[in-house]
Amino acid sequence: MDTFTDGLCLLVAATLELAKDRPERRGPVPCRSQQQLLSACLQQEGSWRGAQSCNLFVQSVRRYGDLPPLSLESIRDRVLYVLKLYDKVNPEKLVPSSHFMKDLGLDSLDQVEIIMAMEDEFGFEIPDVEAEKLMTPDEIVTYIADKKDVYE
Repeated sequence: MDTFTDGLCLLVAATLELAKDRPERRGPVPCRSQQQLLSACLQQEGSWRGAQSCNLFVQSVRRYGDLPPLSLESIRDRVLYVLKLYDKVNPEKLVPSSHFMKDLGLDSLDQVEIIMAMEDEFGFEIPDVEAEKLMTPDEIVTYIADKKDVYE
């Protein structure tokens, strides 16, 4: 077992006897490496020989809190997908260079709703001053790529 960078190694007593004999040792014991695993077994069993035959269940838990890395293509696909789901946008007229007001016939309130949908999709807030400048899907893609440091 290698050192865990993300996650926790939990030791749980596997036999009823161990839990019954030592109720203070019942429950998970956090560890991050093989050294800590052996150390925990030593504490449980009281000797090196006991630690070698330590009957404990090892479970690794990982926490994945982020999406896969973004690419310009994935940003473009997600932006166009959100726009196609917007009820006032005709998907047949939608291309990456479509102007929201001139080509798609949207008004300023629709543009604000689109920006809010993009904020929800990508998980960060776009300041109003910047949002007013974003009038095409390509501009939104470029803005998001700059903010998320995506360059291809």
